[in-house]
Amino acid sequence: MRETKIRKLIRLVEQSDVNELEVTSWGRRVRITKRLAGPNGHSEQPAVVGHIPQPKPKEKPPVEPSGVESSASSTDKKYVEIKSPMVGTFYASPAPDAPPYVKEGQNISVGQVVCIVEAMKLMNEIESEMAGRVTKVLVENAQPVEFGQVMFLIDPEK
Repeated sequence: MRETKIRKLIRLVEQSDVNELEVTSWGRRVRITKRLAGPNGHSEQPAVVGHIPQPKPKEKPPVEPSGVESSASSTDKKYVEIKSPMVGTFYASPAPDAPPYVKEGQNISVGQVVCIVEAMKLMNEIESEMAGRVTKVLVENAQPVEFGQVMFLIDPEK
């Protein structure tokens, strides 16, 4: 979290009746505690601002669609994974009645939107960082995704 954002949060706590505020963003947690004045006018506890380290989420193996055998063959190793950059809900299309951004077998280019991950009521378009062919879509529409979860397998050789 950036220093400017932390300073704004501190000002927010100082100017409100809130005694403590904890915010989590991108795997980092910040807790701000207001100093409380005692009967003699001195603070009873110091203000605490600090980063609380978050454990790294365990990466889950990709979920294979039903009817597909999971194998660790050498052909699977050439695929590049597109992983979720955040925890949220996966959407394959911009609207429920719209066609999906990408389908299995479709060629994609760098910067092309491949899906949306909704996090905290914000729709985040996820763009491809490589060109290639979508070999597998590993997430179903409206399914929750974890940080680092593989959503697509891309064959960069087209």
